[in-house]
Amino acid sequence: MDELESIREKRMQEIRRSFEQKDYPASPVTVTDASFDELISKYPLVLVDCWAPWCGPCRMLSPVLDELALEMRGKVVFGKLNVDEEKMTAVSFGISSIPAMLIFREGKFVDSLIGAVPKQNIVQKLQPYM
Repeated sequence: MDELESIREKRMQEIRRSFEQKDYPASPVTVTDASFDELISKYPLVLVDCWAPWCGPCRMLSPVLDELALEMRGKVVFGKLNVDEEKMTAVSFGISSIPAMLIFREGKFVDSLIGAVPKQNIVQKLQPYM
C-alpha cells in the first residue's frame, strides 16, 4: 500500500507542476513602465533584463535569456525592459549601464547582474532565491 501511495503522490506533484508552469511564460515578457509593478508582484521570482536595441552585448544576451525562460519555466519569469522606451523604471533603479538584470523576489528587489554574463552565472545568481 505504501508503494501505491508513493506513486500517487509523485503523480500529483507532476500534475501540480504542469498546472503551475502553464501560468508561467515560456519566453521573456515585454515589460513597460505601466506593467512593471504588476509583473514583479505576480510571480515569486522575476528577472528583468534592462536592454536597448542598439546595445551589442544586450543582443548577445537575448538568446541566453530566451533559453533560460524555457528551461526555468515554473520557477522564474524573465522580463525585458527597453530602457530607451521605458525610462521611468530604468531611472528609478539607477540603470546607467546595460545590459543590467534586476532580480525580484516576492515583489522586492533582491539582486542584480551587470553585463553580458554567461548563462551559468545567471543560473547561479538565481539559485539562492528559488
